[in-house]
Amino acid sequence: MDCESVLDVRGLGPPEPMVRIMGAVETLQPGEALCVAIHREPFPLYAILAEQGYDHSTTWKQGSYFEVTIRRR
Repeated sequence: MDCESVLDVRGLGPPEPMVRIMGAVETLQPGEALCVAIHREPFPLYAILAEQGYDHSTTWKQGSYFEVTIRRR
């Protein structure tokens, strides 16, 4: 992982993953990345990230969870 911060929100019920992710991304500096482990793909998160100036990529890991890498532009 090429991330300054790692956040594991697997198994948390809504809205806790979104709350924790948005709190964590606010601390990122330009060019820094946050890696998030989550048990389902967070489709609603993607539009919010784009609106707020973040890029993301998502990878399915080991058949058990998604890893979302979020970077501040």
